[in-house]
Amino acid sequence: MDGYLGDFRRGPAVFTLYHLGADHPARPNRITVYLVDVDDGAGPRECCRFTDDSEDVPEWSIAWRGDAWCPWILEQSRALIAEPDDT
Repeated sequence: MDGYLGDFRRGPAVFTLYHLGADHPARPNRITVYLVDVDDGAGPRECCRFTDDSEDVPEWSIAWRGDAWCPWILEQSRALIAEPDDT
């Protein structure tokens, strides 16, 4: 998938972060959308989507909603946004 920014791990789970692009590229104050996939051995599936708008609330998949790892996942994702994996 285009927009790969990198991945990070915790336990058996591998999380992959993607940049999905801007909501409306021509708009000056566009909002960038990100997707986190997780693969814990059962195949990759969506974990959450979030934007770079500080007022937006991340959209967690049902399996991850309210999970104790959610703040950590967002922290790791924001670190990758700041310094993407160049490999």
